[in-house]
Amino acid sequence: MMLRPAVAAIIAVLSFSAPAGAQTYPDRPITLIVPFAAGGSTDVFARLVGQSMSQTLGQQIVVENAAGAGGTVAAARVARASADGYTLLIHHLALAAGATLYPRLSYDTLTDFEPIGLVNSGPYVLVSKPALAPRNIAELIAYIRANKDKVSMGHSGVGAGSHLCIMLLQSMLGVKVNEIPYRGAGPAMNDLVGGQIDMMCDQTTNSIPQIRGGRIRAHAVTVPERVSQLAEVPTLQEAGLSGFDVTVWHALYAPKGTPRPIIGTLHAALEKALQDPLILARFDELGTLAYPPGRRGPAEARAQLEREVAKWGRLIREAGISAAN
Repeated sequence: MMLRPAVAAIIAVLSFSAPAGAQTYPDRPITLIVPFAAGGSTDVFARLVGQSMSQTLGQQIVVENAAGAGGTVAAARVARASADGYTLLIHHLALAAGATLYPRLSYDTLTDFEPIGLVNSGPYVLVSKPALAPRNIAELIAYIRANKDKVSMGHSGVGAGSHLCIMLLQSMLGVKVNEIPYRGAGPAMNDLVGGQIDMMCDQTTNSIPQIRGGRIRAHAVTVPERVSQLAEVPTLQEAGLSGFDVTVWHALYAPKGTPRPIIGTLHAALEKALQDPLILARFDELGTLAYPPGRRGPAEARAQLEREVAKWGRLIREAGISAAN
């Protein structure tokens, strides 16, 4: 039976309403860019989630580390990538802070990415080498105030979450320590364990195994409530730093303009990963939590990014800190 021209036209429009690539996506491996060195917390989460998403999507997700400039090197690379769903970014609060910290970025933090979904959130922990004299947070704070620029504190690069943590600590203590930047938490932790630096703020993900192994000492966590995996470790607020709250959070992003069907496919795979009991158990071991179902979609990720850009922008401007691109 011959179709009337109008009906045929409608069918044609419906058939081609989605981009051709979106209809077959994914048909080749996907690259997931990590903005810090291998071995750090963001790298761990990327590999945990990426492996599960690979199984769901039927294509390998290749994790690639592109460290540098507080995570802005990786973000710029993804912002420039083709909007076809084959180059993705996992990033944390440093993506938001970089919007203010780096005044000449080649991308717009709020408009050049398509959020896929929120992954997890958790605290940082202030840790030191075991040989350092202070044995508790009160002694450590007194030690920092007394020694100031003699104290060496490592971080994952200007604008990284670990840097924001010690930036806030210095601001609240009224001191300036000797900051040692690295290309990720992994290398910084190696030097802390080796005694080359005195202390650092690091995600519980990276620190808990070292704390339990006795290779570093935990002094305080950076969130308002104590962490169950480190129940004996006080908060910085308990130590007298009222209002100290630095929470790390991760989200997945694609380049601006990535078709909505592809974002939907990726989010569905992320959702399945975050429902995996093995991944959730691993998160728990590392002192982090998956965002609750119904509160981790693309819209929620965009809202979180907007809130964090505003929060860290205010703190960075008040501190008068900037970084050269």
